[in-house]
Order: sequence, then C-alpha cells, then structure tokens
Amino acid sequence: MNWEEYEKKLDECGATKNDRAVIKRAFDFAHQAHEGQKRFSGDPYISHPLNVSLKVASLKLSAPAVAAALLHDTVEEEKTTLNAIKKKFGEEIALLVDGLTKVKKIKYRGAERQAESMRKMFLALAQDIRVVIIKLMDRLHNLETLWAHPKPEKRKRIALETLEIFAPLADRIGMWNVKSKLEDLAFEYAFPEEFKWLANEMKKRIPQREKYLEELVPLIEKEFEKENIKLLEISWRVKHYYSLWKKLQKKDMDWSRIKDLAAMRIIVPDVENCYAALGVIHKLWRPLPGRIKDFIALPKSNGYQSLHTDVFTKDGRITEFQIRTPEMHRDSEFGIAAHWIYDLAGKSSEAAIFRRNKFAWVKQFQVWQKEFQKGKYSTQEFIDSLKIDFFQDRIFILTPKGDVVDLPEGATPVDFAYHIHSEIGDSAAGCRINGKMAPLSAGLKSGDVVEILTQKNKKPSREWLEFVKTSLAKNRIHFVLKKSSSLNLNVKKEKIRKREFIIIAKNRIGLLREIAAVFASFRLNIELVKSDASGTEYPAVHIVFTPKNEEQMRKIKIKLKKLQGVENIRASFR
Repeated sequence: MNWEEYEKKLDECGATKNDRAVIKRAFDFAHQAHEGQKRFSGDPYISHPLNVSLKVASLKLSAPAVAAALLHDTVEEEKTTLNAIKKKFGEEIALLVDGLTKVKKIKYRGAERQAESMRKMFLALAQDIRVVIIKLMDRLHNLETLWAHPKPEKRKRIALETLEIFAPLADRIGMWNVKSKLEDLAFEYAFPEEFKWLANEMKKRIPQREKYLEELVPLIEKEFEKENIKLLEISWRVKHYYSLWKKLQKKDMDWSRIKDLAAMRIIVPDVENCYAALGVIHKLWRPLPGRIKDFIALPKSNGYQSLHTDVFTKDGRITEFQIRTPEMHRDSEFGIAAHWIYDLAGKSSEAAIFRRNKFAWVKQFQVWQKEFQKGKYSTQEFIDSLKIDFFQDRIFILTPKGDVVDLPEGATPVDFAYHIHSEIGDSAAGCRINGKMAPLSAGLKSGDVVEILTQKNKKPSREWLEFVKTSLAKNRIHFVLKKSSSLNLNVKKEKIRKREFIIIAKNRIGLLREIAAVFASFRLNIELVKSDASGTEYPAVHIVFTPKNEEQMRKIKIKLKKLQGVENIRASFR
C-alpha cells in the first residue's frame, strides 16, 4: 500500500489534514524499518502496522496514536532504538511506542492467576490508555490473519491467550464491540469443533428469527409516532458466537432457554426518550417479570449504559429490547475511546484530553464507591472498576522468559530475586535490567526485564537491608545473616523463635480448617490464629507457630500456597 492509497483510507477514517505530516513521517519510517520482511501469509510485513494504524484511526485517535501504531514493531529491529524514535517523533509518540514494546514482551503460560497479573500489568503500563487500545487493535489484526500461521498449536495458543487476556481487557475498558470481535475470531481457533457446530446451528435459526423481528418494526414505528417519540434507529443484533456458546453451556445446551439470540436495538435522542420508549414497548407487549434492567441509572462497572427489557411479543415469543441514546451506543461500541472522541474537535491536545478523562474516571469511581457501600455492586465488580488507578502503587516486572512478577513500588532486583526463590536471592551477585548490567540496589519500574546473576556459595550482604522493600526479602536476609558464622555473633545456640504467617486468601467456608490441616501434617501446633475477615473478600489470616527449622517453613509455605483462594503469604518473626 503506497501513501496515496493509505491517505485515502485515512480520509475514510476521518483523519484531519493537520495530522498528515507526522503520520506520513511514521509511514515512511515504518516502511524503511520493515523493508524486505514478510508475514506468514507472504504479504510484506508492513501490511500489519498499516492495518493496525488504520484501525486506530477509525477510533478517531489523532496523529500521535496513529503514528505509534505504525511504529509499534520498529524498536525490535536492530537498526531502530527508542532514542531514535524520540529524536524523530517526539516524547509523546516515543512513550507510546515504549509502552507497546514492553507489553509485547509479556508471555502468557495459561495459569488463571497469571492471567490476572498480566491484565493488571497491561493496565499499570498503560498510564496512557492508548497503549492498551493500540495493543488491542494489534491483536485484532493478528487474529484476522491467523489463518496464515503454519503451526496449529501456535494458532490455538494465540486464540486462548486472546480469550483469557485481551478480550477481558477490552471488556474492562468498555470496548464491547472490540471484545466481541476478538472472542469470535479466537473462538474458531481455540475450539474449532464447537465453533463449527454452533455456526451450523446459527445458519438454521437466525434467518427465521430475523424475519420475525422484521415484522415487529412497523408496529413499533407506528406506536412511537403516536406518542411523539423521535426514533433515530431501530435494528437488531445477533448474539456473538462466543458469548452465545458460553451462555448455552450455562443453560445445559438448551436453545429454548436462550432469549436474546437476536435482540432489538432502539436508539432515541436523549435519556427522557429512553424511558418513554420503554413505556411504549411495555404498552405494546407484556414485560417478563424480573427482566427489566436499568443500566442508565446504574451503569455497569465498565461504564455501559442502556435500558434492557424482555417482553412477550406476538405468538408469546420472548424478545429482548435494548434502548439507548447515540452517545450510549458509541460508548458501548468504543468504550473508553468514546470518552475523548467528542473532545477532539476542540483545541486540547490528545495527551491533555487523556489526562482530563483520567480524572473524570476517578470521579466516576467515587460514584461507584458510594453505590458499592449501598450494596449495589459486588466486591469483585467494584475492584474490577478500579483496575486502572488501583494498582498505581504496584510495579510489574518481567523475567527473561516473559513471566510477570508483581512487586511494590520502589522494589529492587534483590526483592525480585527473593520473590523468584530464596536460594536465588541468597546467591545473587549482580543483575541485568533490560539487558544492561545494573546494581542490585537499582530501583525497578513496570515493564523492566530483570535477570539475576548468581554465584555459588554467595551470601546476602547486610547492606541489602538498607534498600530492600519487601518483608520477604528482609526476613530472609535477617535469617541468613543470623545463621552465618562469619558475622561473629556471640550466640552459640539461639532458641528457635516463634514465626508468623500472614495469609491473604479469599474468604470462604472451610479455609481455616484446611490451613490447620497443613500444620497438622507437619506435626506442628498452631499457637495463635487471628483473622480480620469482617467486611473484606480477601482477609488476612495470622498464624503463629514455632517451626523446627527454615526448611520446614519453606515446605509449609509451598503447601499453603496450593490451597484454593490463597493469593499471598508473608512471613515474620514474633
């Protein structure tokens, strides 16, 4: 695709002429960086960043985001550095490219707990949400061309990763349309037999259902005209394959229990007309008890707003109606992206708009918090709504293999080493951060790739206590130092001290019984147990005991971590 063809597509996406200069420079730079490279399909590699950038442009993001999408794979090339991007395109674009380069290094290995850590990391790295949005567009295009990948097992891994990481990310920031596209594309590769069966069933059922809905349209139009309600649009949407598949599983594969196979969508000018339209629908047809949902008065945690109702239409069939304004519809399609689309006609820079919208989200979180206190939200829904800002005090570090390690802000390579394993921490002799040698006292930041260099017979240094941040590292260093004869401690035989485990686990029936059983298996007496379970989903359970030795401590900890719902265990002296 040459510039003239690309520019024409930019026009179709609504890009302004003022944006063209920087986009053209990024276009030329990306062509040069990817010259001679091919995709599995045989297409020039440049076709990928071009398609990703056009998807970004279609969301009405301005030049910096479109340029970053064009450049998102260039830093991997030996001849391109982040500094080169910064010099040529400025700090804003360089920061976006840097974020995209970091998140690409993350490797997913299938564990449910790691999936959540990865989603947290994506959001933590994306202090500028555009990083997440561009990454979602990147994944969307990769799925659209996944057929060309020669390895079936790789196709399946990418599809499962999409279903477990990227689709939930899109949902979390309210990009419902993108979420559904990702899920449906991935579904075919992750579960091919199930997809084929469902597709055949839908071919049989949808035409009949659509014909039925089409017959309802004139009835609705006539009644709206009578009530002076301005109808902007009336249509229907067919349920997406993957969400339908999940729903069928919940309904014991009984098609008769699926009431929203194809739902009517009504768009009216304002909120007042939404409620008026709901009244008309209920006047025409009897509503199904308990199936009226007001997401306008109480939006979903991702910001989704609409009125939903199920009614008995003619012949007694149950039909779902969704009623919303044009703004609500754009929000449901584009999520957080829609929050700044309206601002782009103004004078503010896109970066400023993002900062402003971030504060708008904080205000919205405060409203949600009040609703949560009233019992209108579950704990999980509330926590999910806070993901973007809630983890500002955490950093997410990558191992050389791409695994994610969650640490407190200000953590060092020594903290990282002890998190991996106590023996790696004890024998740490140096480290590489992002491929460069660095001191063990260096402060880490989200997205850093850390490699610990170990040395046989190496012992922790007392100086480490001056900079480590985690209690895990501090306790282990203290323990090894006290044990070491080189410290010349005039203590021949120190009495074994009491220890305390602080176990963070999901509150559930039987948790304390299972914890006690672990200690019983080691023939250890629990000397004190305390829990602050009141009002929290993940309470801290304090267990005081006297272990025989450090090795026993380690074995107990491993066994406790295997218990259902256990998220973290901290150890300390009593």
